[in-house]
Amino acid sequence: MKAKALIMDEKAIERAVFRIAHEIIEKNKGVDNVVLVGIKTRGWPLSLRFAKKIEEIEGSKVPVFPLDITYYRDDLEKDDMAPMSVKSFDFDIKDKTVVLVDDVLYTGRTVRAALDAIVDRGRPKNVELAVLIDRGHRELPIRADFIGKNVPTSRSERISVHLEETDGTSQVLINE
Repeated sequence: MKAKALIMDEKAIERAVFRIAHEIIEKNKGVDNVVLVGIKTRGWPLSLRFAKKIEEIEGSKVPVFPLDITYYRDDLEKDDMAPMSVKSFDFDIKDKTVVLVDDVLYTGRTVRAALDAIVDRGRPKNVELAVLIDRGHRELPIRADFIGKNVPTSRSERISVHLEETDGTSQVLINE
């Protein structure tokens, strides 16, 4: 695949993180009962960025945890192993607002798997979704509460999110 266009550079990603952090605080009237859960791989460093920005703004730390949804995916065969993601964080999410964080929202299947993993962990008060990019093409009735950028795409195009923490650079590309 070759790069078709640069959608967001490092500064644009920083601005989106800043805005989404403010939106999370505003929607929840603070962050007293908020927990950030980042879907591995790139949702995890994004959730850490949100947590850092929220701490700068509010002066209080927000619990943040990674979530591996591999066991919950609907395109892989299940085996007899226990779900690894349930063991990945030991935090009571009962009556908390869980903000699920991912890099790209596409069909909604990753989010569905993450919701299954979260419900296996406990019963949160509610779950909100924060994504850097929403590219459309939903196969499930899922929508994001917080969106960095809407990027209409064709199904043949791909969105590549590169973050400093995982890729050594921060940018979002559309590839064809």
